[in-house]
Amino acid sequence: MTDATAQSAERGSLVRYRVQNGIALLTLNDPPANTYTYEMMQELDRSILDARMDDSVHVIVITGHGDKFFSAGANIRMLAEVTPSFKYFFCLHANETLSRLEQTPKLVIAALNGHTVGGGLEIAMAADIRIARKGAGKLGLPEVSLGVLPGTGGTQRLARLIGKSRAIELMTTGELFDFEKGLELGIINHIFEAENNEKFMEQVMAYAQQFTPPNKAARAVGRIKRSVQSGAEIPFEYALALERELQQQLFMSEDAKEGLTAYVEKRKPQFKGQ
Repeated sequence: MTDATAQSAERGSLVRYRVQNGIALLTLNDPPANTYTYEMMQELDRSILDARMDDSVHVIVITGHGDKFFSAGANIRMLAEVTPSFKYFFCLHANETLSRLEQTPKLVIAALNGHTVGGGLEIAMAADIRIARKGAGKLGLPEVSLGVLPGTGGTQRLARLIGKSRAIELMTTGELFDFEKGLELGIINHIFEAENNEKFMEQVMAYAQQFTPPNKAARAVGRIKRSVQSGAEIPFEYALALERELQQQLFMSEDAKEGLTAYVEKRKPQFKGQ
């Protein structure tokens, strides 16, 4: 496993993967639009699992290569050439991959460096926090213009984010809108101003760093995420039971002991992510 303070060698062709200072950076890499194929989704799936299993990784950041697109979604040329059966299993695997991302008990931040449309927005909505670069692109789920629906969780996640009525309107009109409207709707958490993509990613990584040790108890951050993401989809009493179980896990952690001790001793806690 990589050391939390070190940078790993970058690997991957369609999804570049590297770890630096406790943050796993996953970059969708198929220019110009970073559209995804089954091959890219397999690499994304593998990268999510790698980040999940690496104890030195506390936060996951997903972005797109270049400064034009986060992702324009599924590769339309690929979809036009494969069989209906392949399309079905392609969507099923994409659903499984994004659910794995959503359920991993580590904070996931989507850094929207450019246009984030169709399946690209579906990937971003599976993250916990979405940060966009000001003026860098548009958002939207325009699949209706192709005679299909947003089939990688888009209809469900958008409705959960902004409510059924507004979600239906956005998807049936196929509207593309700027990041400011996305912020107003609650799809985007923050918009950062940056002169270029390199500066934007520096800001995003600095933002992500606050959730890593020694700044935060990363296990607590991850289990807050898990309690919300999983608990919101099950009956309330079961969600409370999940919350209690996750809390019990944290009570047994070294960071909880450190946090409680530091409070009593009136000092700043030094968390280790353990």
